[in-house]
Amino acid sequence: MAEKQYKTLRLILGDQLNSQHSWFAKTDDSVVYCLFECLNETAYVKHHIQKITGFFLAMRAFAGELQAAGHRVIYQRLDEDSDLLSLTDKVAKFLAETKAERFEYQLPDEYRLDEELRNFCADIDQEIGVYDSEHFLSERDAIEKTFAGKKTYLMETFYRKMRQKHELLMDANGEPATDQWNYDHDNRGKLPNKLEIPSTLRFTRDATEIVELLNKMGVETMGRMKDNQFDYPITRTEGLEALEDFCQNRLEHFGTYQDALTVRHDLLFHSRLSFAMNVKLISPLEVCQRVITEWEERPEEIAINQVEGYIRQIIGWREYMRGVYWAQMPGYEEKNHFNHTAKLPDWYWTGATKMTCLSQSINESLDNAYAHHIQRLMVTGNFALLLGAHPDEVDAWYLGVYIDAIQWVEITNTRGMSQWADGGLVATKPYISSANYIHKQGDYCKNCQYDRKARVGEKACPFNSLYWDFLDRHEEELRKNFRMGMIYRVWDRFEGEQKQGILERAAWVKEHVESL
Repeated sequence: MAEKQYKTLRLILGDQLNSQHSWFAKTDDSVVYCLFECLNETAYVKHHIQKITGFFLAMRAFAGELQAAGHRVIYQRLDEDSDLLSLTDKVAKFLAETKAERFEYQLPDEYRLDEELRNFCADIDQEIGVYDSEHFLSERDAIEKTFAGKKTYLMETFYRKMRQKHELLMDANGEPATDQWNYDHDNRGKLPNKLEIPSTLRFTRDATEIVELLNKMGVETMGRMKDNQFDYPITRTEGLEALEDFCQNRLEHFGTYQDALTVRHDLLFHSRLSFAMNVKLISPLEVCQRVITEWEERPEEIAINQVEGYIRQIIGWREYMRGVYWAQMPGYEEKNHFNHTAKLPDWYWTGATKMTCLSQSINESLDNAYAHHIQRLMVTGNFALLLGAHPDEVDAWYLGVYIDAIQWVEITNTRGMSQWADGGLVATKPYISSANYIHKQGDYCKNCQYDRKARVGEKACPFNSLYWDFLDRHEEELRKNFRMGMIYRVWDRFEGEQKQGILERAAWVKEHVESL
C-alpha cells in the first residue's frame, strides 16, 4: 500500500458502515478508504464479547463490499501494528505511507472521538474535509436549538416536530393522521399466556477467528457467546431482511407488549434492529417508512398503537437522546445529582442472584448482548438507582454489556432517563418502582424466592424496602416533584414503627446485596 500514492485518505469508523453515503456514489482511484480495528476501542470499558465481535464482523464485511464495488480500501486487523494503539496514530501512519494530500472523515457520534479527530487535524499538514454521516434525521444541535433557555427538554415536543418535519404518520394539513399523537397508554400490556411468540430470524455464523484474535491480543470481555456463534445482522442486506421479518411477524403486537416482562422469551415482539441501525447499516427513515407501509397494507391486522409506538422510539427517543448528548457533553458524563457512591453488585456480571427479575434480565443481557428497554430501565436500572449506585458504575456496565450501546445513546439513557443523575433534564421524575410494577408487567414474580407483597422480613422482595428507602432519603427534593406528591402521601400514612422496619430492611439489603 505504501508504494501507491493517493490524493485523499478517508476514514470510516466502526459505526459508520453506511453504504448509501454519498462518498460511495462513484469510485475514484485517487481516494483510499481506511478502517481500523483498534486496541484502544476494545478497552475503554469492558465490552461484551458479542459487541466487539459484531463490530469487527460488520467492519470486515463492509470493507469487502467496498472493495467488490471497486473502491480502494485499507483494512487493518487488531493484530496488525498493534503497537499503534489509537485511531489517530494509525491514521497518521497511513497518511505518511500513502502520501495523501487530503484527509477526510465523517463526524463521529462520540464526543471523545470527535475531540481526538479535531485535535489531530489541527496538527497535520494535509487539507481537511469533514462530512455528515448522512444517517440521522436531525442535526447535532437540534435539541439545543429547540429548547434554548429551557431547564428541561420535553421529548414529546421534539417528537412532534420530527413527525411533522419528515411527514411520518401525518395528514395533508400537518396533523397526526389518526387524530392522536401518542398511543403510549395502549402499550403497557402484560403478555397473555396463550399468545404465540414468533421465532427470531438469526444470521448465525462462526466467530471463532475473532474470539481467538481477542484472546491473542489480551482483550478482556464480558458476557457469553455460545459455541462462538454470532447471529446479529452484519450487512445491509441482512439488516433489511431483519426489518422485513419484524414487519411481517412481530409488528402486529409490538406496541401492546413492548413493556412486557416474561421468562418465556428473550425478544418478544421487539425488532432486534438497534445494532444494525447504530452502525448505520440501515437508516432510521427507511425503517420508519417500511413500518408505516406495512401498517397501511394491513390496517385490519396492525393497530395504530403498534406503529406509533415504534416510530416514537426511532424518530422521537433515539434522535432526542442524540440531541441531548451533543447539547450536554462533555459535562454530562460527570453528572451525579444524588451523589450516589455505591458499586454495582458483582452479580451484574454473572446473573447469579435469587431475584428472578434481575437474574432473567441480566442473564439475557449476558447471553444476547441485548435486553429490551423495560428490562434496562425498570429492572436493572431501577435496582441500581434504588441501591444508590454511582452513575459511573452504571454507565460502564450498560456501555459494555449491550451490542447497541454507543455513548451517544447509552449515557443519556442511563445517566438521564434511568439514574436521574442529571436532576430532571431528561425525565420529569426518577423511574423507580417497587415489586408491584414488575409484577404488573409480567411473570417474573411468579416463582421468585422473594415475596413481592412483603416489605419486611428475610423473604421480602428487596425492591420494596429499597423503594421506600430511596423516597425517604430524597424526600426533601422529591416531595416537591408534581409527579410524586401522591406516593409521598402514601408514605405519610405509614406508622412510625412500620417505616422503621422498612428502612431497617433496606439497610440490611444494601449491606448484604451480594448475597441477594
